[in-house]
Amino acid sequence: MKSVGNLLIVILIVVYGGCSMKQKKLSLEVYETSASGNKLKQITDFPEEESKEIIKIFPETKFQTIEGFGGSFTESSAYLLNQLSEEKRNQIIDAYFGTNGAKYSLTRTHINSCDFSLKNYSYAPVEGDKDLQNFSIDEDRDDIIPMIKQAMEKSENGFKIIASPWTAPPWMKDNKSWVGGKLLPEYYDTWALFFSKYLTEYKKEGIDIWGVTVENEPLGNGNNWESMHFNAEEMVDFVKNHLGQKLETDGHDTKIFGYDQNRGEELVEWAKIMFADEESSKYFYGTAIHWYASTTDWFPESLNFTHEIAPNKHIIQSEACVDSEVPHWKEDEWYWKKEATDWGLDWAPDKDKHKHPKYAPVYRYARDIIGCLNNWVEGWIDWNMVLDRQGGPNWFKNWCVAPVIVDPELDEVYFTPLYYTIAHFSKFIKPNSERIGFENTDKDLMLTAVKNPDGSIVVIVLNMSLKAKNFKLSIEDKQAEVKISPQAIQTIVLK
Repeated sequence: MKSVGNLLIVILIVVYGGCSMKQKKLSLEVYETSASGNKLKQITDFPEEESKEIIKIFPETKFQTIEGFGGSFTESSAYLLNQLSEEKRNQIIDAYFGTNGAKYSLTRTHINSCDFSLKNYSYAPVEGDKDLQNFSIDEDRDDIIPMIKQAMEKSENGFKIIASPWTAPPWMKDNKSWVGGKLLPEYYDTWALFFSKYLTEYKKEGIDIWGVTVENEPLGNGNNWESMHFNAEEMVDFVKNHLGQKLETDGHDTKIFGYDQNRGEELVEWAKIMFADEESSKYFYGTAIHWYASTTDWFPESLNFTHEIAPNKHIIQSEACVDSEVPHWKEDEWYWKKEATDWGLDWAPDKDKHKHPKYAPVYRYARDIIGCLNNWVEGWIDWNMVLDRQGGPNWFKNWCVAPVIVDPELDEVYFTPLYYTIAHFSKFIKPNSERIGFENTDKDLMLTAVKNPDGSIVVIVLNMSLKAKNFKLSIEDKQAEVKISPQAIQTIVLK
């Protein structure tokens, strides 16, 4: 009788244990974009068999707070929107900022003209006007400002804007040119005043600028388009003794980001100087970075160094794009193939050319965003939101790719796979979310995880392999079986 009783106990444990496991199944929503044609499609077909590979999520292991994701308001993008019908303009703005769209929360725009402008221009065109009596943002009233305002109308929760100058007006520079050269010390105060006036004038338009970078690509761009050079010591001097004080005096609480160029060795050297002590770092909110130093590497060592040397400062990825390419029109498959190239092959020294192999644009975007998030980056901003079939317009004719491509003559819009790739992050990861810990046993899968302010958990998984993958997603005492398609990115929302 005793053995029978023991057997009954075992049976009860198995039965009720099984019921308990069923009760602790994870509740989740899964969305997928794939080379096979899924575009943020909700997946409801889950594997029944138990997977060997496990992804464990640790919500209590917390890292950086996330500012957001998005793209840039350029004159090129805004101009193109004005060439489209009202229906198509609304479609694009809704897709980026609407409740059912990508919900961009962090954006960028340019101060004065840039390469993705239609011409060279400055808000201070009068030479010798040190007090900026002739300052005007009228150049932005036809295109950029209306685009920003329309986005603000569509955005339910709003978005932050970072503004960056490519150059001061030529009359403030030692070479009197739009391209290259340095800001003359006698105009340091004038250039600081320029920032303050820009912020004030945009505020009058109802547009708050959340952050500024001191200079886009201060190391230069090969003297190709608008640029102005700083070394790290010069930028610290300008911010410490001029810009920071001026914005403070004029009542602007706008965040100041230093550097604003590629990750890697240069980032490390700049971080050492910018954050050497309290005096040098006082006015810097953090560091802005670009991705152009490699098509495959997100340079985790330099990102981690920048965080460790100044853990209270912030890192924002401020620019990325598929450059040196004419967009492929309505050709989704191209964006999943290793056929894109970039200017790195031209400007990189011989020792670094191996960092610029051909790449698949979708993978480059997804890998970079995940790699950045997993190494202390708090926000990620794409370059142009909209370009035409040539990859412009811009005055320099350095054609690039954007997530949305348009044909104004035909009044047609093409949402490339890059749009959906960014949306996997921007649509589901909310501002003020926190990156959290994870373990992953499948070497073919790349992922990141965050916890939103509402308590929901978002896991983003990238599968670059040519076969589908099954894995067990586990959090605390709950789990679920998940399947990801070959060549796919997947967002999993746990509520």
